[in-house]
Amino acid sequence: MIVERRAASRADGSSAADGLERWQSFSGGAHYDPQWMGFGALRVLNEDRLAPGAGFAPCRRANMEVLTWVLSGALAHRDDSGAERVIQAGGLLWLGTGHGMRYRHCNASDAEPVHFLQAWLQPDRVNAEPASAVRAPTPGDGWQLLASPDGRDGSAAIRQDARVYRSELAPGTSAIRTLDPARRYWLHVATGAVRVDGRDLSAGDGLGFSVESGQLELAGAGAAPAALLWFELPA
Repeated sequence: MIVERRAASRADGSSAADGLERWQSFSGGAHYDPQWMGFGALRVLNEDRLAPGAGFAPCRRANMEVLTWVLSGALAHRDDSGAERVIQAGGLLWLGTGHGMRYRHCNASDAEPVHFLQAWLQPDRVNAEPASAVRAPTPGDGWQLLASPDGRDGSAAIRQDARVYRSELAPGTSAIRTLDPARRYWLHVATGAVRVDGRDLSAGDGLGFSVESGQLELAGAGAAPAALLWFELPA
């Protein structure tokens, strides 16, 4: 089964008063859509832009693996462990909120906006010890592992049998992903345009795959490189 979530069909969770532009692929916060309650362990996938100097109020989360990938600009993070970080474009912040973590995100710049994606994965255990890490921007071609259960290749060691990859496809180049029917997969186009087995996708579009097998061909289809996120999830 293949499900399609077009950018234009996402929910608008923006708040002009908070300097936030938000597009939600799944239900969350004030938005509830019983047809889009997540995709397996992937519960939240938001595309956010924060105006210069803007930020979220401190919040507390528990029993979620929170992954934040910065597309442009810089995001400042502070949590109740005392950690203070600035995540630059291309970097990933992982928060394993465990039995509870209080934190705050804000734009690190008073002059430039910050653009990022945030995904929440349901963990495979509850009330673990809170933890966090940053994966710095890593140049290179091909699929790069951002998060995995064992933390291999410098990825964030999340508490779920899931793997999250990023890739950048230049116009005219292609990549292959192999689908295992015993797994679920979600593809999100962060920027640019891509053709997936003859289906044209652009920034903000997503595709979900379950009980699918074979090889999936992805090809850069725009005038600029396409930035992609690929989620490999338990069935």
